[in-house]
Amino acid sequence: LFGALHAYEAVERQSPGARNTLVMGPWYHGGWNSSQGDSLGAIEWGSATSLFYTDSIEGPFFDHWLKGAPDPGLPEAFVFDTGAKGWRRFDTWPPAQTQDAALYLHEGGALGFDPPATAARDFDEYVHDPANPVPYTNEVVEWYDPAFMLEDQRFASRRPDVLDYRTPVLEEDVTVAGPIQVSLTVSTSGTDADWVVKLIDVFPDSLEGGDPVPLGGYEMLVRGDVMRGKFRNSLAEPEPFRPNAPTAVAFTLQDAFHTFKKGHRIMVQIQSSWFPMVDLNPGTFMDIFQATEADFRATTQRVYRSPARPSSLTVKRLGP
Repeated sequence: LFGALHAYEAVERQSPGARNTLVMGPWYHGGWNSSQGDSLGAIEWGSATSLFYTDSIEGPFFDHWLKGAPDPGLPEAFVFDTGAKGWRRFDTWPPAQTQDAALYLHEGGALGFDPPATAARDFDEYVHDPANPVPYTNEVVEWYDPAFMLEDQRFASRRPDVLDYRTPVLEEDVTVAGPIQVSLTVSTSGTDADWVVKLIDVFPDSLEGGDPVPLGGYEMLVRGDVMRGKFRNSLAEPEPFRPNAPTAVAFTLQDAFHTFKKGHRIMVQIQSSWFPMVDLNPGTFMDIFQATEADFRATTQRVYRSPARPSSLTVKRLGP
């Protein structure tokens, strides 16, 4: 997504008079052309999204600009909601009707829109061992599995080196539309660490259906990305962590358009490896390409979540 989203944003900023339409569909790379687009992995979309794109968006676009057909009147943004499972049209992207809403980490694995008040302990911690990294997928595959983008994350939730936080059962739909800002206060016993953050839709346990993966309790990945800690302030000038010192780490998860339905939960997972999607961090501030086996060591990571040291994800919540 990175190239398309940033190309769109750059055209909007630098050429405000240009005709510029963003289309986001629920596809793997090239899936808009090589598949029906009616599902991805275990998740069905309820319609042939690729056919809709080619017949109602791409075809009319080229017919107009190359063959002189009537202007199809495409919106500024044509985006598929991966939770409500339908297309929406918007005059701007992110939509003008959004408001920033922070999801705060709380004690006891809780997650909520209210900031933390008090906590018996102001952090959660785990041991990250490069010899036993968290995989990016639970599938055993020879090559890249494009369905990892919405794969069930229960395999990660069961691990002691993955923190997870979840809201109570939602009493109303929550729709997020746009980029997601990560703001963490963390520490590591080493001098470098990766911080992988995932936003997840937890389905109700009572949900029926799903083949071959039952969808009851399914933890659907909505967005995930990584910040290699030494680049937290600059790609040009990496900095080590001071061991065990609380440190701010902020970065952006790429744009999502997803409705967390009433009866579902919102989850955030935090871990320090996503192997082999992301190469292993030895936990030592160094040129990783020059690392030897002796440089890799287990480190203790802490994520803080107190009033003085909060951690949160800020989403753009779409109003009615």
